[in-house]
Amino acid sequence: MRIIAGKHKGRRIELGKDAKNAIRPTSDFAREAIFNILAHGKHGLNGHTFDGQRVLDIFCGTGAFGLEALSRGASVVTFIDQAHEAIATVRHNAERLHEMDNVDFLLADATHLACARKAWSLVFIDPPYFSKLIEPALRSLYNGGWVDKDSLIVAEHDAKEKIDLPPPFAVIDERRYGRAMVKLLKVA
Repeated sequence: MRIIAGKHKGRRIELGKDAKNAIRPTSDFAREAIFNILAHGKHGLNGHTFDGQRVLDIFCGTGAFGLEALSRGASVVTFIDQAHEAIATVRHNAERLHEMDNVDFLLADATHLACARKAWSLVFIDPPYFSKLIEPALRSLYNGGWVDKDSLIVAEHDAKEKIDLPPPFAVIDERRYGRAMVKLLKVA
């Protein structure tokens, strides 16, 4: 896996030895397509660049989504995962890219988050496939003030997995990339 664009373009994203069995990274192809939609699609960042975006990478795994956003100009990324291996992997990758001043790590269950001080502008949710964690994570994000009407949420799941979005979330765009289904969501 590599960073696709921005200041870290071409740099490798490493998967730690302890994490190889615990993490399913999104393919470079699907990640590139997602970032193209965010940058250029009508439902993306509304003509804004990644500059200054506050990004939340939930079920972060290797940190590929958040690190890609940093490479493209995001100001800060918080990585959340309940697996020690995932947090260690993303910390290692952030250190290699010299991005430690722009990242935070939270070892936590994304379905039971504490209250946030401020809503995030861009949120990636990529739990293990068929884990049924997207819905409770969305409820936790909304109830804890992590997202608001201006937040853009990118949720990835297996194309065969049925996802029932809790209110007040609405799908504004949906794409399939092989096995991956990607939904862009907003608070309605």
